[in-house]
Amino acid sequence: MIEKRTLKNQASLSGIGIHSGKKVTMTLKPSSRGEILFRRLDLGGAEIALDPRKAEAGNCLTLTSNTGLVQTSEHLLAVLHIFGVDSLEIELNGPEIPIMDGSAAPLTEAILRAGISALPAQRKAVKIIRAYNLTENEASLSFSPDQDFRVTYSIDFPHPLIRRQAHSLALTQKAFLAEIAPARTFGFLKDVPELYRRGLAQGGTFENAVVLDDEKVISGPLRYPDEFVRHKILDLIGDLALLGHPLLGHFRADRAGHSLHLKAVRFLLDNPDFWTFEETHCPRHLSG
Repeated sequence: MIEKRTLKNQASLSGIGIHSGKKVTMTLKPSSRGEILFRRLDLGGAEIALDPRKAEAGNCLTLTSNTGLVQTSEHLLAVLHIFGVDSLEIELNGPEIPIMDGSAAPLTEAILRAGISALPAQRKAVKIIRAYNLTENEASLSFSPDQDFRVTYSIDFPHPLIRRQAHSLALTQKAFLAEIAPARTFGFLKDVPELYRRGLAQGGTFENAVVLDDEKVISGPLRYPDEFVRHKILDLIGDLALLGHPLLGHFRADRAGHSLHLKAVRFLLDNPDFWTFEETHCPRHLSG
């Protein structure tokens, strides 16, 4: 049996939105509604649900509704997915999830402090039963059957400190906490003027992102030699969480990003012959 979960106690975090540059406080509140719901207090309580049809993918994952939006939701959704928390009310007094240190580590710590509680309701996993490969320019994202939730990611940047990197793992809570959650978002100094022009990265600093010039990291030491690809795995987990179910399958991405991640989610929604519901067997990250 796969049970629905919420938090035992509420948790609050405050910080800056990396793109909006606005200060925001986020409060995670236990709920028995059986869904994750965002509420924008600064917009009169406007509610934004996890709807992959209305989500937008650019430099971050943005959730939208007719009444508001929530930017940069991928890190939080990844953490909730790994801990199996699928019933929660999330209140915000701004347009964006606080970026904290650029990683998911502060979010995992807040949720672990709050505690996780099972609900008297069951959920189903989505089990991949047929393989498929999606492409977008030079990027690709494929999925295939697996008895667990496994991710393999590779990136290729023309930067001497990155170049070709790859990382693969079966998702357990222990592996996520040690190998993926601390990996921070990254960007290149040469791209900053264009990001500013587009109204992005307004809250980016050396404290909440790994920043590189043409040769090296200029924002402090890396947490892992391959921190860049590990962070891409974090983003992928958060984007796949839009499916609203635990996953049993192997997802392989090469030079992908939020746009292709979201296309994969929508492909699975539109093509149910590639998966089936599984009610008894669950991925290992839901068993601790």
